[in-house]
Amino acid sequence: MAGTTVCPPCDNEMKSEAIVEHLCASEFALKMTIKEVKKENGDKMIVPRKRKALKLGPIRKKNLKKLVLFLKNGADCPCHQLDNLGQYFLIMGRQVKTQYLLTAIYKWDKKNKEFKKFMKKMKSPDCPTFPSVFK
Repeated sequence: MAGTTVCPPCDNEMKSEAIVEHLCASEFALKMTIKEVKKENGDKMIVPRKRKALKLGPIRKKNLKKLVLFLKNGADCPCHQLDNLGQYFLIMGRQVKTQYLLTAIYKWDKKNKEFKKFMKKMKSPDCPTFPSVFK
């Protein structure tokens, strides 16, 4: 039944290794607050209020202002992080055609030990190169 399973990008462990893996697999990463979340064509549309690029990837700096993110097929699955919009989030994603899709969302939690560990690793993430992944 739809609506009971948590949206995959929202169902993440707050473990520094997992966050770094998401960072490596994502084209962009942003620290942001969210203005609003709307449903559109079966997706959740996330409109940022404040945003700071941590990893720009395909996003042009001039496009950051009007950036809108989509949680693909997310209209009916719960995303607990989005229950409280009055805080900062770490949001990662990829560009697919003209849309910026959310692949991971974490509460920006400086008090959390694992998040602090991630913050240190983020400065120089040790991302695997693909050949070594398949050995």
